[in-house]
Amino acid sequence: MGRIKTSFIKRIGKEVYDKHTEEFTKDYSKNKQAVKKFLDVKSKKTLNIIAGYVTSLATQRKG
Repeated sequence: MGRIKTSFIKRIGKEVYDKHTEEFTKDYSKNKQAVKKFLDVKSKKTLNIIAGYVTSLATQRKG
C-alpha cells in the first residue's frame, strides 16, 4: 500500500497529464523534468510528489 495523495496533488497532476499526455512516460526522472518545465513549483517535495503521481497515471493509462 502506498501513501495517500491529497486532492491538490491529484488535481494538479491530472490537469498537467491531460494537457501534455505525449510528454509523459513511465520513467520518473523524465516526468520530473517535464513537470518542472510545465509548472512553477517552489517546493522540491511537492514537485517530486506530483511527478510520482503523473508517473503512476502514465503507467495506468498507457499500460
